[in-house]
Amino acid sequence: MFDICGIMRSIPHRYPFLLVDRIVEMEPGKRIVAYKNVTMNEPFFQGHFPGAPIMPGVLIIEAMAQAGAVLLLHAMEDRESKLVYFTGIDKARFRRTVVPGDQLRFTLEVLKLRSRTCKLKGRAEVDGQLAAEAEILSALVNRGT
Repeated sequence: MFDICGIMRSIPHRYPFLLVDRIVEMEPGKRIVAYKNVTMNEPFFQGHFPGAPIMPGVLIIEAMAQAGAVLLLHAMEDRESKLVYFTGIDKARFRRTVVPGDQLRFTLEVLKLRSRTCKLKGRAEVDGQLAAEAEILSALVNRGT
């Protein structure tokens, strides 16, 4: 559905903090499925952890939030003037490590959507195994706010 160029048109994140590579499914206002290819070239692997590289859990959650931002901003005509701020995390759990060579599959569904706030339920899986899950709260704001 969206390759990396489409994602970069949707959200302002850029290397090294753009953590979503592809969007494969989307039901606007309801659900999104995205992928992240985890490679040894990721800058965080230099220090997390030398000799035993593991993707930090907070970055897995951040990648989920970025996929959620694509979902929220996709249908907006004035998305260039908006940002999606990460405002909270509930029920976060980490079930398995994520290492170089893994492909993360994110599935997010909208639990609650209001004019300026949203609550999403997210799952991150590797090869069908649950790696992480969380409820993500976000706020839609005007850029420069």
